[in-house]
Amino acid sequence: MTQTSPSSSPSLLRLAGLPYFLIAFIARLPFAMMVVGVLTVVVTARDSLSLGGLTSAAVGVGTAVVGPFLGAAADRYGQRPVLVIVAVLNALMLAVFAVVVYSPASGALVLLSAFTVGATAPQVAPMSRSRLVTIIDERMPRERRARTTSATMSYESAADESVFVFGPFLVGVLASLIAPWAPIALASLLTLIFVGAFALHPTGREVSASRAADGAAPSAASELFRPSLLVVVVGIFGVGLFFGAALTALTSFMDDRGAAEQAGLLYGVMGIGSAVLALGVAWLPARFTLHMRWLAFAGILLAGTILLATAGSVTGMTIALAVLGVGVGPTLVTLYSLGAARSPLGRSATVMTMLGSGVVVGQAAAAALTGEIAERAGTGPALLMPLAAAGVVVAAGVMNRLLTPVRR
Repeated sequence: MTQTSPSSSPSLLRLAGLPYFLIAFIARLPFAMMVVGVLTVVVTARDSLSLGGLTSAAVGVGTAVVGPFLGAAADRYGQRPVLVIVAVLNALMLAVFAVVVYSPASGALVLLSAFTVGATAPQVAPMSRSRLVTIIDERMPRERRARTTSATMSYESAADESVFVFGPFLVGVLASLIAPWAPIALASLLTLIFVGAFALHPTGREVSASRAADGAAPSAASELFRPSLLVVVVGIFGVGLFFGAALTALTSFMDDRGAAEQAGLLYGVMGIGSAVLALGVAWLPARFTLHMRWLAFAGILLAGTILLATAGSVTGMTIALAVLGVGVGPTLVTLYSLGAARSPLGRSATVMTMLGSGVVVGQAAAAALTGEIAERAGTGPALLMPLAAAGVVVAAGVMNRLLTPVRR
């Protein structure tokens, strides 16, 4: 049998196929549209900004609580059956939510309905990361795995950033041109079609060879709670805190200037820069280790939040957001790469959904807290919240360095 040289072995693009990446990208859109779409339709139909904020938070809580269990189920039974079931359920729950919002139902029922929307949200991004990491580990030469994993996490993070910039924009266009319920209807349709296609794609059959015949993992569930893995979860939770605090504080900043509706456009400065820099991480030299990257880019994130807290004009705020884009994208890529490297055997989907849930929980918690601070104490104190979140990311990076001694 002829030995295939590493240089002639197929790339990940060839192994997964270009259609896979297109399907996986569009399949992320529904979730990016859900949180903002839910907020828009509730504020419009119920004329209550506070209920709208609570409803968006309920979606996030549902995702964070149930997401890791969906990841564990995918590890145990395979991604295909889990994704098919949640795609159908989520499309149905979105339709039910729209009906509940426009009905005379109580606010509590609206919140419960929003929770079910989040709980059934297909975990496309974590499942995609897990699926691609499995292909890399099982079907690529060992010497190419580290760089390919880094490049994959770069792409995945850039895809997430792009979707979360484009998703809210699409919600605004549909709500303005058609009706507030239109984004929810489109999210339901996209879930059925593209999450279904993502589930049924041939890569959906990829299962780690480390799994037993009955699907059981060779590693104990307790390995998910190793300090070296939990510190990554804390770090990515800090990034979620930053996202929630930054957007809310920025909205307050622009509202003071009578242009709250422009906060999303200004936020895009950071989102676009973050996506571009996330892609660039794949080209960093191997000697610039993941531990060093975490500390370096988290340091840039911290510096950017200092500029953010002291910005006195829209120009100064734009510069601060540009600096933050340099720090947050590569930091996110680094944390997902560390999560992939430290996943217990046969539990990669569980780990990826844990990390994804960490971002969601942090974002929801910080948005709620920062909004309360902005309303009670003003924009100045609210602008300190992203700084505190960046401090969490840096502290977790230092702890990670202490938990993983330098190897020479």
